[in-house]
Amino acid sequence: MSRKPKKGYYVRGQFVAEGSELDLQLKAELKGTDEASKTDLKRESSALQKLGEELLTLRADLMAKLPLSDKLVDALAEAKRITNFEGRRRQMQFVGKLMRLLDEETVEAVKTALEVQRKGSAADTAALHQAELWRDRLIGVEEALAQWMAEYPDTDTQQLRALIRQARKDAVPADRAAVSQGLAPRQGRAYRELFRFIKQQMNPDAVDDDEDPAHDD
Repeated sequence: MSRKPKKGYYVRGQFVAEGSELDLQLKAELKGTDEASKTDLKRESSALQKLGEELLTLRADLMAKLPLSDKLVDALAEAKRITNFEGRRRQMQFVGKLMRLLDEETVEAVKTALEVQRKGSAADTAALHQAELWRDRLIGVEEALAQWMAEYPDTDTQQLRALIRQARKDAVPADRAAVSQGLAPRQGRAYRELFRFIKQQMNPDAVDDDEDPAHDD
């Protein structure tokens, strides 16, 4: 009487009997791989939804350059309009679903646009801070004017001197009580005009759309 053949399968030329130790080991490894794949997919899905949320903050000019579908653009616009927490949450889930349909090239373009905006914001902040330092030095230190002219020789010296002189004249003595409370004294118009003048000289091509951080109406 012939022996009944064992049930099993071959792996790389080796027969693996069902129920054997090797069979159980291979199935455990396969299960672990499947679970890992599910985890990776879930992580990727969450990352794309987060990327969609960041798109809500992207400047219009950068957004217009992205190859996004009209459906996704409309979904993002709708998400901005929704103020209800639950409604916005559901809308962002929809945005995440649309984000998962993007090809790899478009996803990279989105990441690049967001990075351009982040770097631009950091550079703008640094430029404003530098302009503030120059303004305070020009008002407070006599030698600062010569240092400025050495660095920015094309500056209209007469206009700069007039702004510095008027800013010094308008300066309000700091009130000790206000200083102790961390409150800065109100500054005059020349103080703000000097700031804008400095900013323009430092970056002539920049659009003057930033207010002086010290502006106090």
